[in-house]
Amino acid sequence: MIVFWFLLIALVVVVAAVTLAVIGSGAEAVLPEAEPDRVADALPESRPVVRADIDALRLPVAPRGYRMAEVDDVLDRLAAELAERDARIAELTAARNPAPAERVDLTKDER
Repeated sequence: MIVFWFLLIALVVVVAAVTLAVIGSGAEAVLPEAEPDRVADALPESRPVVRADIDALRLPVAPRGYRMAEVDDVLDRLAAELAERDARIAELTAARNPAPAERVDLTKDER
């Protein structure tokens, strides 16, 4: 019977010590805010994006998938570069194949 009481008191002391340690240390030592994951090898700012840049791109993973802000940034950048290239292609195509001038029918009587 004495062993039972000794073990019961020891258990209560251990539980109380752990509880006080957890509650007491929470107010004093606050963990610093963790830096969010970022794209390790971001798309280059100084030159246009090439296929190798896209192949090497690895987006950081969040608990429920990819970080939406990072994916949105990459997609916005790619969309802007594609729009710029499309405009340049259209400009070069128009310069190489000029549109035919509007034909004027001289046989019509303009009255």
